[in-house]
Amino acid sequence: MDPGSTVSAVRSQRVLCGEEIRPAVILIKEGKIHSILPDSEASAHTAGKVLDVGNSLVMPGIVDSHVHVNEPGRSTWEGYWTATRAAAAGGVTTIVDMPLNSIPPTTTLGNFHEKLRAATGQCFVDTAFWGGVIPDNQLELRPMVQAGVAGFKCFLIHSGVDEFPHVSDADLHEAMKQLQGTDSVLLFHAEREVQHPAAEKGDPHEYSTFLRSRPDIMELEAIRTVTQLCLQYKVRCHIVHLSSAQPLELIRAARQAGAPLTVETTHHYLNLTAENIPARATQFKCCPPIRDTANQELLWSALKAGEIDMVVSDHSPCTPDLKCLDRGDFTQAWGGISSLQFGLSLFWTSASKRGFSYSDAVRLLCKEPARLCRLDNQKGSLIPGHDADLVIWDPEKEFMVKEDNIHHKNKLTPYLGLALRGKVKCTIVRGRLVYSHGSFSTQPLGKHLFIQHKTPAPL
Repeated sequence: MDPGSTVSAVRSQRVLCGEEIRPAVILIKEGKIHSILPDSEASAHTAGKVLDVGNSLVMPGIVDSHVHVNEPGRSTWEGYWTATRAAAAGGVTTIVDMPLNSIPPTTTLGNFHEKLRAATGQCFVDTAFWGGVIPDNQLELRPMVQAGVAGFKCFLIHSGVDEFPHVSDADLHEAMKQLQGTDSVLLFHAEREVQHPAAEKGDPHEYSTFLRSRPDIMELEAIRTVTQLCLQYKVRCHIVHLSSAQPLELIRAARQAGAPLTVETTHHYLNLTAENIPARATQFKCCPPIRDTANQELLWSALKAGEIDMVVSDHSPCTPDLKCLDRGDFTQAWGGISSLQFGLSLFWTSASKRGFSYSDAVRLLCKEPARLCRLDNQKGSLIPGHDADLVIWDPEKEFMVKEDNIHHKNKLTPYLGLALRGKVKCTIVRGRLVYSHGSFSTQPLGKHLFIQHKTPAPL
């Protein structure tokens, strides 16, 4: 079946139905899952094109709720065409685009419309959009909620780009008042500037120098602020890319006290460790930083215990020159890691060794990111009525990450040369085959997703 085809049914010996895997046929009508039938009962219902995938595993498409596409304005770093093709090649059927590092950032209704124009006709997978909270834009928040942004992101520290300044406590209180009653969500880059003795200068070519400059206490103090705000206003709050295990106790206490708080971590914090980052290897730099092995094991334990809700890519690409590879200077290099295409495989390579199940993978990579964005009524689960978004993959198959199989615009990634377990074969978005065995549909088949929020009473 050629990429671009409309699929009426998918047959496999391994379909993930809830907690169990069984032979089944997924019937698709008008882009939705119509029913999931035992193979023996399905033949009478499969009049159209049946995609028989043999023993490949079929599960819901991945929802990656943390992606920096950077278009418009920085499309040399990435763009919708390349980012969403990479997503499709990795079994990701929905992305949610961050409000930075595009120019302009998605911080006003007008800028949101500019973003939508840039994305139109370019998306191979479905795409939703985050807005941003910056100083003095609080009156833009409700118009953006009504226009369908998934929620908002803010920084408690310099964001890395001047057009997206970080917020003060006063800004946060203003934003929280605007978001009360909307059921929208505020996402926090949770690091705060803290006076700490470890920030003295070291060799900029050594990763340890950069790591000492952003210690755990910066996350701990930021998350202390977030938990207090969340409890005060009862607005949904979400901590993006948790890298340190130290704040987990604070998070646990806030949730027990009734805070509507969720937390994500990323593939790089679960797969890379500070001890193994070579000198001058600036492709490993990201913020917050990759920490040590002991910390990583605590993150995995928290994931297993349900204390971390989801795993996302935080795909944050740039052009190679901004990584300062020639100088190998960790203090000057852009902080961001590209991994959108490889999230499922990265997760499964490590998680399968730690006793995680396929249903754990669905919870962490599909269901919970969809719930965060209020897309769980149509994305993230294999149930009748939901969009027919499927990833068809071989969990046992190993492959090597090489430049010629990377579909991101810039091929620089710390995963280059790594052997991963779990190879994506096909990706289906709303019943259309967008990716199959290395080939893509000729036309982008994704659509924009607008989130329906409550309309709050006027302030």
